[in-house]
Amino acid sequence: VQLQASGGGLVQAGGSLRLSCAASGRIFGINNMDWYRQAPGKARELVASTTAGGSTNYADAAKGRFTTSRDNAKNTVYLQMNSLKLEDTGVYYCNAYINRRAYWGQGTLVTVSS
Repeated sequence: VQLQASGGGLVQAGGSLRLSCAASGRIFGINNMDWYRQAPGKARELVASTTAGGSTNYADAAKGRFTTSRDNAKNTVYLQMNSLKLEDTGVYYCNAYINRRAYWGQGTLVTVSS
C-alpha cells in the first residue's frame, strides 16, 4: 500500500491550492484519511480529518479556509486550501488508516509568499 500526495507549490498569500492524496495497492478498507503539516522548525500537526463516512474535523487554524473531502471510489482525499497565509507554509502529509494500519504519504511542500 502506498499514499501519493500531490498539488503543493508556491502561492501568494490570499491564494488557493488543492492537494490530493491517492492510496494504491491491495486495499480492503480505509478508515480515516487525514492531512497533517509540518512548518519549518515545528512539530507535525493535524490540519484536517475525514472519516470513511465523510465526517470532517479541522484544526482551528484551518476552519473556514480549508475543506477536506474524499472520493472513496478513487481512494483519494483532497484538501482545498483558500485564503492562504504565510503561516500555512510547510510540508503537508496525508495519513490514512488502511487495512487496519496507518500509512503516511511522502509529503508535498506548500510555500506561501507575501
